[in-house]
Amino acid sequence: MSETTPDTHLTNTRFCDLKLSPELIRGTDIAGFTHCTPIQADTLPLALGGQDVLGQAQTGTGKTAAFLLATLHRLLTLAPAEGRRPNQPRALIIAPTRELAVQIHKDALPLARECDMQIRVVYGGTGYEQQRNDIQEGVDVLIGTPGRLIDYFKQHVYDLKAIDAMVLDEADRMFDLGFIKDIRYLLRRMPHPTERLNMLFSATLPLKVTELAYEHMNNAVTVSVESDKITADKVEEVVYAPANDEKIPLLLGLLKHIGATRTIVFVNTKRAAETVWGYLEGNGFKAALLSGDVPQKKRLSLLTAFQQGELSIMVATDVAARGLHISDVSHVINYDLPQDAEDYVHRIGRTARAGASGDAISFACEDYAFSLAEIQDFIGYEIPRGKMSAELIVDPKPPVHVPRKPRKPGGKPQGNGRSDNRRGRPGAGRSR
Repeated sequence: MSETTPDTHLTNTRFCDLKLSPELIRGTDIAGFTHCTPIQADTLPLALGGQDVLGQAQTGTGKTAAFLLATLHRLLTLAPAEGRRPNQPRALIIAPTRELAVQIHKDALPLARECDMQIRVVYGGTGYEQQRNDIQEGVDVLIGTPGRLIDYFKQHVYDLKAIDAMVLDEADRMFDLGFIKDIRYLLRRMPHPTERLNMLFSATLPLKVTELAYEHMNNAVTVSVESDKITADKVEEVVYAPANDEKIPLLLGLLKHIGATRTIVFVNTKRAAETVWGYLEGNGFKAALLSGDVPQKKRLSLLTAFQQGELSIMVATDVAARGLHISDVSHVINYDLPQDAEDYVHRIGRTARAGASGDAISFACEDYAFSLAEIQDFIGYEIPRGKMSAELIVDPKPPVHVPRKPRKPGGKPQGNGRSDNRRGRPGAGRSR
């Protein structure tokens, strides 16, 4: 295992000491990378040598750069198949969510700047014809969500006969969202596992993930980088126990007192997201609203505004809990405790990324307090209790209403209040 340097999340292993192609060494310089994180230091030497990797690490530990560098190195050092057409990708990177696919593409561009490769991203919700045209014009690395990938595949926009490298990111999430049949559909249409480099990364490695690796990878080496805690090491956690009608006053009071610079407020349903957003806007806090009902183009613009600091608060359902790399998130607030203990870990992992510190505040209210015991059993310790002092409870001003498009005749109303949690529904969450 790699040795970390004191008081940092990085190791003593430098990218320039690895057997990376010169183009990628320049790419790491462009991206501002000098030393590897533990998951990078442990997986890159294996993958650069052609060894399949099954990697496990907490979110925010550098998995994306690890598989991108290994993939690009493979394509740079291996001649493409004779007669390969421009619309035949040489590498396929599969992600469970649109936001994660976009983030992987964004992370790939500086690393691949010197590589003369076409890196395309496809996902549902927007840009159908443009994404299709991009693939037809030429693609070396194709990044995408399962639904849109299969859609274009079945239309013969591209095929998988020239694949030299395959990456499956957030594999456990693929199972959660019901994508596993789609994943197997794509994997079975690639060259044999012995003819390609295969990398699978996951925050957890349940049996179903390891079985998938055994079936579709070539003697993969398992690399697990875990700390003593399931949650990120530098997150300060606290839980309050408000009554339901105290949640908005407590949220507003905390936001006024904690000095949050970039905060994500997690809720369990779209209706709760709209309620919280309305009160924030009505009480002088500019916020983004991110849920399954928000159109993809607007969702991406809101994420950009939040990442760039134009909006300091984002209200989100679990559509944003995995796969987003947003730097410098100072606070995560679980306005609703998640009903799944793993989701608690994924949510608070939005802060304290890449060695930074952060705060995670949770409300154990009347509706969701029952989840607290399961969460504490899962993480292995009791979350400190916060005291609800009078100064933290404010009298809220009235909320503003979420702007909506006019309903079409006979159309269904938007925002039905259902949870964005799709776990357990086979095929749910497919991005088209």
